Amino acid sequence: MRIQQDDKIILFPKWKKELEKASLIALKEKRYDEALIKLDKLINYQVDNHEIITGKLICLMELGEFNEAQNLCEDLLKQEDEHYYHYVHIYLTILFQTNQYNLLMDQVEYEFQKKDIPKLQKEQFKQLYEISEKMNIDMNMEKEAILFQDLFTAVEEGNFDEQWRQVEKLKSLHANPSNQIIELLVNDDVHPLAKTAIIEWLKEKQWTTEVEVSKFNVTLTIIPKELEWVKESEPILETKALLRELEQDNPSLFHLITKLLYDYTYVMYPIKPPKDDYLHIAKALELIGKESLGVASNQVPETTKQVENYIEKIKFSESLYLSIIDS
Repeated sequence: MRIQQDDKIILFPKWKKELEKASLIALKEKRYDEALIKLDKLINYQVDNHEIITGKLICLMELGEFNEAQNLCEDLLKQEDEHYYHYVHIYLTILFQTNQYNLLMDQVEYEFQKKDIPKLQKEQFKQLYEISEKMNIDMNMEKEAILFQDLFTAVEEGNFDEQWRQVEKLKSLHANPSNQIIELLVNDDVHPLAKTAIIEWLKEKQWTTEVEVSKFNVTLTIIPKELEWVKESEPILETKALLRELEQDNPSLFHLITKLLYDYTYVMYPIKPPKDDYLHIAKALELIGKESLGVASNQVPETTKQVENYIEKIKFSESLYLSIIDS
C-alpha cells in the first residue's frame, strides 16, 4: 500500500486514487467525520493538494472545529501560493462565523493595501467588512448595556472589586460615559479606585465639562480633559525627582518606592497634596520601602508629624489598591 522514497512515506498511485475518491465521496455525502479521517491520512502521506486541503477545512468547519480550521488557514496564508485568495475567503468566513469581527476587519484592511486583489474577491471582502462592522457595533452595544447594568448593580451591592472591573471593561470598549456615570463620582458607595478609573475614562473621552468628585471627605470640581494622567502627574514627577539619588544607590528600593508612589497617587487622584508636602511624601516612602525590604540602618530614622501622617496615608492607600487591582 505504501513505499519509502527520500525518507517520505508515499502511497502507491492506485491506493492514493482510491483514498482520494473515498474521501471526496464522504465529503459530498456530508459524512464529515469519515471524510476528515481519510483526508488526514492523505495529508500524512504528503497528498496535500488544494482540493484535499479545502476538503479538510470544510470538514473542520462543519464539525465545529473552528480553532483548528483557523490555525490551518493562518498557516496556509503564510505560503501565499496561487490559492491564496481562496484561503483568505475561507479564513474570513471562519472569523465571521466565530464573531471575530475586529480580526476580520483587520485582515480585510491588510488585503486592501495590496493592488492585485481579484475583483470578485475584493467585492466579497468589502461586503464581509461592512457586515462585520455593523455586527461589531451591535455586539458592542449589547456588551455595553450589560456592563453598565453590572456596574450599577455592583454599586448597589457594595461590590468594590466589580465596580472597578466594570469601569475598566467599559473603557476598553470605548463606551461613552452617561450622566449616571458622572453621578457616581460623588456617590459615597463607589470605591475611590473606581472613581479614578471613571475620571481616566472621561479624560480619554476628552471630557470638557466640569464635574464634581468626592473622595476622602474632599470635594473638588475638575475638567477631566485638562487633568494630567496619573503617571505624568505632578505628585509623581516631583516626588521621584527628590528620590533620584536612591535610584543609583539602591535600585530595588527605588523600584518599590516608585510603585508605592504610583499606587498612592492613583488612589488619591485627582486630589493633589500641597507642593510643600512632596518632601514629606518622599521621606515617608523611603521609610516604608526600607521597612518592607528590611534595609538596616545604623541610626534611628528621624520623623516628623507630617512624615508619620503620610506613612499612614500611603499604607492605607496601598491596602486599598492591592485589595482591588492586585487582588
